[in-house]
Amino acid sequence: MKMTIFNTPILSPLLHLLAKAGLRLTGWKVEGQFPSLPKFVVIGAPHTSNWDFLMFLAVILQQRADVRFMGKSELFNKPFGWFFYWCGGIPVDRSKAQGLVEQMVQACDKSDCFVLTIAPEGTRNKVREWKRGFYHIAKNSRIPVAMAVVDGMRKVVGLGKIYHPTDDIEADLKAIQEFFTGMVGINPIGTSEL
Repeated sequence: MKMTIFNTPILSPLLHLLAKAGLRLTGWKVEGQFPSLPKFVVIGAPHTSNWDFLMFLAVILQQRADVRFMGKSELFNKPFGWFFYWCGGIPVDRSKAQGLVEQMVQACDKSDCFVLTIAPEGTRNKVREWKRGFYHIAKNSRIPVAMAVVDGMRKVVGLGKIYHPTDDIEADLKAIQEFFTGMVGINPIGTSEL
C-alpha cells in the first residue's frame, strides 16, 4: 500500500484526533459514514467556500478514509511534488489527448482500493449544472457514487448515501442531485440552484 497522509503510522492517528477536536470546536458534526467498499467516487456539494476543502479534509481524517484527488501534473514536480502524492493526489495531464475521465479510470483499474473525491460543481460559484466527469469516472470504472452533503444551516456533513449508475445518465444525475436539494453550503450566497 502506498504511504499517504491517511495511513502514515503515528501521524494518521494524531490527525484523526485533531480532526475530531476541530470539528467539535467549530460546532460541526458528521452524520453517517463512508461506505465500506473498496472503490467509489465521493462527490461533495454544495461547494461554496474555500473552507470546504478544510472541512472535507477534517471529515476524511475523522472517518479514517484513504482518499485520492485529481491535481494538475505540474503540482507533482520537484521540489514539493512528494507532498501532493503523500496527500493522496493523482497527477492529471490536461494536455494529453486522453481525457481526465480515462486517466482516472486507469488509476482506478490499477488500484485495489480507490476512493476519489470530486466537487461536481467544479467551482465555488453558483452553477446551473454540474460537471459530469464524476459520473463518467464511476460509470466507466463500474463503481458507485457516494454522496457527501455539506449542510451549512445545521453545521452537518452527511455521508453514506450511495448510487449505482445505470444506463440513463439524465435520470441518474437527476436522482443524485435530488439528494442535495435544499442544502445550503458554508457560504449560503454561493449555493447553486439546480
